[in-house]
Amino acid sequence: MGHREGAPDPSGAPTEGPMIEVEGITKSFGSTTALGGVDLAADAGRVLALLGPNGAGKTTLVRILTTLLTPDAGRARVAGYDTVRDAAALRSVVGLTGQYAAVDELLTGRENLEMIGQFLNLGRAEARRRAAASLEEFGLADAADRRASTYSGGMRRRLDLAASLIGRPPVLILDEPTTGLDPPTRMDLWATMDGLVAAGTTVLLTTQYLEEADRLAHRIVVVDKGRVIASGTADQLKAELGGDLIELRVRHADGVDTAAAALNKLADGDLLIDRDRQRITFPAPDGADTLAAALGRLHDAGLAVDDIGIRRPSLDEVFLALTGHGASDSRDASSTSDASGDLTQADASPNSRRTR
Repeated sequence: MGHREGAPDPSGAPTEGPMIEVEGITKSFGSTTALGGVDLAADAGRVLALLGPNGAGKTTLVRILTTLLTPDAGRARVAGYDTVRDAAALRSVVGLTGQYAAVDELLTGRENLEMIGQFLNLGRAEARRRAAASLEEFGLADAADRRASTYSGGMRRRLDLAASLIGRPPVLILDEPTTGLDPPTRMDLWATMDGLVAAGTTVLLTTQYLEEADRLAHRIVVVDKGRVIASGTADQLKAELGGDLIELRVRHADGVDTAAAALNKLADGDLLIDRDRQRITFPAPDGADTLAAALGRLHDAGLAVDDIGIRRPSLDEVFLALTGHGASDSRDASSTSDASGDLTQADASPNSRRTR
């Protein structure tokens, strides 16, 4: 993408070290604890993924970081600004894009962006200049003078992201931005994020999509029930599962239980069985030797397999091991009253089981 028109304006923000700092943040809604003492940091010019199921507290933290909620305890800083003490100044250095595109459908794409620019006190001429540049950059120039109501979902998402960047914020917070998008549109948005980070933007990405965190994030923080339960790079988190895995697919569905019995001792009882796919996964601490032993046991049991091999753990398996459930099993404690995912910068400023 090269140097983009909307490259961040530093505005005195740090160029090294943490751009986002969260220390001991707590937040409760009545008797429900949404955040129970969260600590994390996002370095400048990097992507930090906040990974967790609905109900983990991700959006609550986003609302605190964008000054829409006040924490009960702890403190948070964005680009050096305290989210409580420096709330007004902080809004000028952060862009927010949520789960649903927040665009005015009665306005054209150009009018939407120019309006945001004027909200940010850019002046009419500068707002027009930045809007035109952003429309070109995000592939919307040909549709610039069409009403946003005629845009596809992917186009609305790009317009929403462009609106968040009109003020050239050094920090961009994306709260589940690809929710509901089809795979091609999702990949297009990933490419846009790559370009933003290459130009120096710091990104905090909240997501339920494990492959999204694996693809985009320099570092991942896993949260569940309002607390941080793991953090590190994707490779570091995968390594915590103990290295390589053996995955096999039994040819006949009625052979899954027989295969599990044959492999149970070899796997020390740590078998993940997916009956729908006739698939069994277990650790391979000795790599190829474990694979050879598994083949021998399956042969002795008279079982045929369609596929067997060694692979690295996936983030899905890491998440399941850490939390005991999938990435979309529950609901955010604050979601019934949470509309922050719809705000732009101007507003903010399956049948698997484990046997043991």
